[in-house]
Amino acid sequence: MGNLIRIILLVIIPPVGVLFTVGLGLQFWLNLLLTLFGYFPGLVHAIWVVTRR
Repeated sequence: MGNLIRIILLVIIPPVGVLFTVGLGLQFWLNLLLTLFGYFPGLVHAIWVVTRR
């Protein structure tokens, strides 16, 4: 059930999905910056981070 919630949050707000996966570190800040530049780059990075773990 936890993975389902993480995936839903990842699609809606990519930095929140990354935050729940790796915590408040470099990957979170990078994803936040990418999401501010555009939704799609942040989403792609978030999917990469979550599937890598």
